[in-house]
Amino acid sequence: MNFFRICALAGTLLALTTGNLTAQGFPAKPPRIVVGFAPGGATDLVSRIVAQKLGELWGQTVVVDNRPGASGMIAGEIVAKAAADGYTLLLTPQTSIAVAPALYGKAPYDPAKDFTPITLAGSSPLLMVVHPSFPPKTFAEFVVLAKKGGANALTFGSGGIGSSPHMAGELLAAALGTRMNHVPYKGENPALTDTIGGQIPIMFGNLPVALPYVQSGKLRGLANTAATRSPLAPSIPTVAESGIKGYSIATWSAVLGPAGMPPELATRIQRDIVRVINVAETRERLVGMGVDIIGNAPEDFSAFLRTEIVRYAKVIKDAGIKAE
Repeated sequence: MNFFRICALAGTLLALTTGNLTAQGFPAKPPRIVVGFAPGGATDLVSRIVAQKLGELWGQTVVVDNRPGASGMIAGEIVAKAAADGYTLLLTPQTSIAVAPALYGKAPYDPAKDFTPITLAGSSPLLMVVHPSFPPKTFAEFVVLAKKGGANALTFGSGGIGSSPHMAGELLAAALGTRMNHVPYKGENPALTDTIGGQIPIMFGNLPVALPYVQSGKLRGLANTAATRSPLAPSIPTVAESGIKGYSIATWSAVLGPAGMPPELATRIQRDIVRVINVAETRERLVGMGVDIIGNAPEDFSAFLRTEIVRYAKVIKDAGIKAE
């Protein structure tokens, strides 16, 4: 074995040893979870539940650092530029990683290269809801109307450009081979108010936000956008089972670190996250918020993330969506 091969082998062994030691000694100080949205929202609530339980497991306070703005890209940039030691993590929906870079045309990071995927913690379905006066009573009847066209009939609202509900509507329009008129609001609550008031006929909303209005009769739930029905709304069918095969979109919550984290450390953090989100008390809280717990391995989340980046880039390009 020549000198250069010996050096290369020694370097590899050193890297593996260093990574293992880093994972074993982690955390030696308080880590932080950076969130790209204001306190009180769904992403913030999930992050605080996870942070509290990780803190109990690790014996260190896990700080939630809210850095709202630019569709989550401010938080993303902070994490992308942080040391790859596991002490700065990002908890985010697809907005700042898979959607915003394509939507804005330029981001302060490469979503595919500047992060270490750790785990897809969970996902929450969206509901397609309509005003009670909306003629279609089922999703199948909506499809018939949609294929006939009609700008007003196909108008839908969401919590903002690039949001998961917005993407859900655009994906549905593409699947139906038609166009839908999108009305963006500054948050889901204003969109719900106008849908309940009849100013717009259709809205895509995150299940925990929209479901209470379906249960009270103020809105009608036509479809669930996820791959399977939600245990919180078992009577509302999925879009896929209602005739649009392969259609599936949900608001997911994922944990990432800066690029270059030792694989052993990423796996250690992923396993600990899975451990805490599956504690009975935590699972009950998350499921009650409409979250379907996943907790997949870093390599599985990495593959999923790559497909999501490609999917949303295509949706944005094909629909000609522009940031405000």
